[in-house]
Parts: sequence; structure tokens; C-alpha cells
Amino acid sequence: MLRKTLLASSVVLALAACSDNPTVSVAVDAPAAAVEAEVATAALPDSNPLKHASTLLYQAPDFTKITDDHFKPAFVAGMAEHMAEIDAIANNPEPATFDNTLVAMEKSGQLLGRTASVFYNLSSSTGNDARRALETEMGPKFAEHQDNIYLNAKLFERVKAIYDHRAELGLTPEGLRLTEVTYERFVRAGANLTAEQKLKVRELNKRLSELTNRFGQNLLAASKESAVPVADLAQLAGLTEGAIASAKAAAEQAGLEGYLLTLTNTTRQSALSSLENRELRQKLWEASAYRATEGEYDNQAILLELAKLRAEKGELFGFDNWAEYKLQSQMAKTPENVMDLLGSMAPKVVANAEKEAAEIAAMMAADGVEGEVQPWDWLYYAEKVRQQKFNLDAAEVAKYFSFDKVLKDGVFYTMERQFGVTFKLRPDLPSYHPDVEVYEVFDHDGKSMALFYADYFAREGKRGGAWMNAFVGQSNLMNAKPVVVNVMNIEKAGEGQPQLVSFDEATTMFHEMGHGVHGLFSDVTYPSLAGTSVSRDFVEFPSTYQEDWAVHPEVIANYAKHVETGEPIPADLLAKVLAASKFNQGFDTLEYLSAALLDMEWHAMGSDVKVTDVEAFEAEALKKHGVNLGAIPPRYKSTYFAHVFAGGYSAGYYAYMWSEILAADAFAHVRDTGGLTRERGQLFREKILSIGNTQDLMEAYKGFKGDEPTSEALLIRRGIAL
Repeated sequence: MLRKTLLASSVVLALAACSDNPTVSVAVDAPAAAVEAEVATAALPDSNPLKHASTLLYQAPDFTKITDDHFKPAFVAGMAEHMAEIDAIANNPEPATFDNTLVAMEKSGQLLGRTASVFYNLSSSTGNDARRALETEMGPKFAEHQDNIYLNAKLFERVKAIYDHRAELGLTPEGLRLTEVTYERFVRAGANLTAEQKLKVRELNKRLSELTNRFGQNLLAASKESAVPVADLAQLAGLTEGAIASAKAAAEQAGLEGYLLTLTNTTRQSALSSLENRELRQKLWEASAYRATEGEYDNQAILLELAKLRAEKGELFGFDNWAEYKLQSQMAKTPENVMDLLGSMAPKVVANAEKEAAEIAAMMAADGVEGEVQPWDWLYYAEKVRQQKFNLDAAEVAKYFSFDKVLKDGVFYTMERQFGVTFKLRPDLPSYHPDVEVYEVFDHDGKSMALFYADYFAREGKRGGAWMNAFVGQSNLMNAKPVVVNVMNIEKAGEGQPQLVSFDEATTMFHEMGHGVHGLFSDVTYPSLAGTSVSRDFVEFPSTYQEDWAVHPEVIANYAKHVETGEPIPADLLAKVLAASKFNQGFDTLEYLSAALLDMEWHAMGSDVKVTDVEAFEAEALKKHGVNLGAIPPRYKSTYFAHVFAGGYSAGYYAYMWSEILAADAFAHVRDTGGLTRERGQLFREKILSIGNTQDLMEAYKGFKGDEPTSEALLIRRGIAL
């Protein structure tokens, strides 16, 4: 997953990419803005390490000097400075040119961007009360800041003048792309609206920012509050020693006796596949599925208001709903195209899931359990069916997936084989937590090119899931090299125990590195077009593409070795692991499709649609699309669907499947035309990874493969019958 925050040098355009969480400035006269900026910047002492670019390699943040007290004053000074720069551009008496307007905008906001990149990375990976409070405070101010830039009439007049004459200006292809993208972002922000409509947009954006932040904060608190305490060790029968140790440590950290089963961000919880106690499984599943539905952290009213206000905003721009508005800038273009994509797959996926359900019901009956398959039964009995079919011991399999080997002999090795890059540990460069390692990245010619931060282990204050972000975005204009971070939530092994990962976690490490190299290999002039600044339904393509290299014969032979003996994973065991990875794909795919369709239904309705019952709306949405299998709930139910109600994926969760179609199609193409070679890797780097958003993305894909993708390779990848 890509977690998008305020990370580019050009803060204006970087923030525009997150239309749910906008953030940008106030239209005042240029002299007043300049004076305000001078005062604010002067008030920021030189002792604040955020005031100037870091002197460390590639401007990597110096975490030895940065404290929470530094962020707010740097934000205040950064917004004032940025606003002065923007107003100077808007009020420039010289005629608008590409350089004095668009390039000047790209160079603006460096203090604000620098501060935001550090703060939002830390608040996601090492959150605390102070950081959460500052997020809440600054969200609406950032929303106002963004509106005051994109709704600045003088600034838009200059942008439009360049856009209208773009064909006559002799621009480079990238300059032309920047002109068009910038103009479109202004229009989508409301630059063409009436004065009254612009005021309404401001109000909506401020409230949307407040609500998305509250939703995320509530979810974090509700997930913590809903963790399931267990007093008796016997109730945890079935869990591994490592899982029990983690539950014990979680209880101790919470000041409790016994054990604590904490919640991850999805409906399914990993313990559900192994807990033998059915009552405890039900309790754990219900704690997960009904999070944030009552009490202090109830998210229902918040998400209902979010859906309504988003619909109002979409209608304000002349669209029927929020989904139509959002999808204009995506590869999918329309909600209908998304529905067609998901709808065309649903019958085959449901058929597979029903076959799996029959196998699970038979296993339950053999175990003496009567009645229908329940959601808290599925993973447990699916694991039994898996064992019966493949005879796999998950704990034994994990012994072949040592964390260090997966990272260095798997992920890093594959990047070197494809792209010629190498990673060198830099313990001398400060990181923001003892678990985080810093690597310098060297290109195929031996030249240093970037920094990579590896943050893989779960801890208190870290948000759930896995993601990539950047501390410094690449830009040739700014002479900036990328400083990228991968973040995961792998449970740390107990003291004295080897650090192992599951097969799924190993695959996720490859996935996140796919995002990583998308940022690391960016070779773009303008910050707002660089790296992962692409549409939501393209951004997961490079990452998902890398997943399949995790099981490539040459790659897995290099890293899947027994933690004690060093022996490679036996061929028969590997065959079982790979076959088992295709098992239960009806469930996996259906829970994803259900969530994607639920997202689209929330955002494809008009503002006049009255919804008062969240659970009833969910049930009707799933029934409408024929994906309402009671034993397979959506991967995310509405009250904890952070992707769409706290993040930037509203009307966009489908993007994972859309991107997976591209990834599966591309991987099949590479496999059939050379495989794991530098030649194939270099082509992928040049045509996909290095270009950022400097080209039309479907045209870029066709430039790589030669034609458009089909979904056939995806269904094969997921083991779903064609």
C-alpha cells in the first residue's frame, strides 16, 4: 500500500493528490503575505532542525535533533512562507510564463513540505498523543491552506493562460504534461466555480478534513479498546509459541494480567486460523467486525456525514456523485467501468467461494460442529482443509523464511538481478526507532542514488497494515535524490527466538519494495510528477508486480533456507506452499470484491439519498451485487474502512484489483519474454518505474508491453477457474 501524505517539494500539487485530505493557503495581497511570512520565518529559530534542509546525505532527516515540539512552529512558518511564495507568483506583474508560474510553483513550499514529510511519516509509524493531537489541529488548517491556493483567481488566470497556449510554447513533453496536470488539478479543486460555489467548497473541504481525521483517530482508539483479553492460557490452544508470547507482551504493555489478542486492521484476524476455542474465535471476530460501532469511538455518524458531504462536493462540480468526480483523474474514468470490471469477476469468484464453503462445511461436520459455516469458523476450518489437502505445518514452513534472508537474499537480491542496484547498511545515519535500519542504494554503475529505510516490525503507536512513503521525493529540478521508507507490522520474535516471517509476510515485503523502487527509480524533473504521484489505480501495479518474483524458482531458492540447518526448502514442501497459496482464493477475492463494491456504493449515491442504518446499507449493497455470502464478510466493514473514510482511497479501493490486472498481465509478459534478466528489468524501469506521472499511464503500459492488459492472467494468478 502507498500511504500518500504531504511529501513533495511542491506541496501544492502533492496535497492535491489527496482530495479527501487537502491542505493549502489564504488569498491575501502579496505585500501582506510577504510580511507575514518574514515574521513567521523569523520567529522560527535556527535551532529548529526543520527550518533548513538537512545536511545529512540526500537531506535525510536528522532524527537525533527533531522533537515533537519542533513540528507546530515549523508548520506555521512553512504555511506562511509558502503562501507568500504563491502570492508572489499570482501577483507577478510580468506575463505568465511556464518558468515564472508553473516552475516557480514547483519550487515553492519547501519548509512546509519538509516538515510535513517528517511529521506524517512519524505519526503513522511512531504515533503518540502529541502527534495525534497535532494532526487533529492542523488538518483543517491544511485544508484551508490548499483551498486558498487552488481557489486563487489570479493564480488560476496565469495557469490557464499557459494551458490555453501550451501548444505554442515549445514545451518539453514533461513540461506539457505538467501544464495539463496542473490545470486539471485547479479545475478539480474548483477554480472554474462561482464565488459562492468556491465558498461552499472551502466549507466542505474543512469539514471533510475534520471528519476523516476523527474517523482515523476513532478507529485507532476503538481497535485498541476492542482488543480481547484472555485470562486462561488453555483458551489459546492452537496458537504458536510466538503468538502466545506476543499476546502476553501485549497484555503486559496494557497493564493487564494474562493475555491480550490485539486487532489488526482487517475483518479477518490471523488468530482465527488457529484458535481451537470456538467461543473465543467468535468473540475475537465480533470484536473485529463491530469495531467503532458504539460508545465514544462510534464511527457511524462520521462516515454517514462523510458520504453525504462527498456527494455534495461531487454535485457541486457537476457530477452525479462523488465517485464520478473522483474517477475522472483515474485510469478507470467512470464508476460504470469499475462496476463492469468487478461485476464481470463476481460470478466466477462466488462460484469458487461456494465450492470452498462446501469443503469447509464438510470439515466442520467431521469435527462434530453442526449448523452453517460462520465467519469465525471459515479461517479455522479452511486451515484444516488446507492441511488435509497439502499437509502443511505453518510453523515448520516459517522456519524456511528467516526475516534477514527474505530481506537480503530475497528482496534485495531480486532488485539487484532485475535492476543492478545494491543496498549497503548505513548504521551511521540516524533512524527514528531502534528497529529501523537505513540503507544506501547504489545503482548498476556503482553510483550512490538514494536512501532506503526498512521499518518492518509492529509496535505501539504504529498504524496497521503495510505501506511505502518518502522522506524526500526525487526531483531533477530540485536536485533531490529519493529517501524512501517501507513500513510493515511483523510481530517481533520473543527474546532469544529467531525472527521468522510467514510466507504471506515475505510476499508483502516484495510488494512494498515494489512501491519502494517506484520511488527510488524515479527520474523526473518536476516534484509533483515524480515517483508514485500517479493515479490510485496504477500505483499498486509496480508493487503487485514484484510479489510474483517472491516465488520465482531462482529467487526463492536463494532465500528460503532453514533457519537452523541452512538447507534450502525441499522441493515437495515448496510445491505444497505454492499450491496452498492458491487455496482459499475464492474467500480472499470475494472479501476484497465485497469491500471494493461497498466503497463504490457509498460513493455512487447522490446527496439526497438518506441513509440512517449503516449495517442495513452494507447488507443491501452486497445483495445488489450478489456477493452477500454470510460467512465471507467484506475485508473492511464501513466503520473501520480506513482506506476510504480516513485515507485517500474513497471510490478507489477497486484500484488494488485494477492494478493487479496490470501486474499479472505484465509479469506473464516478462516471464514469457526473458524472465528475471537485467534486460527485462531495465525495460520495466525505463517504461514504468522511472516516468512518474509524466505520461498517460495506459499509453505507458502499452509502451512497455505492446498492447492493453487483459484479466486472464489475474484469474490464473489467483487460481480461479476461467
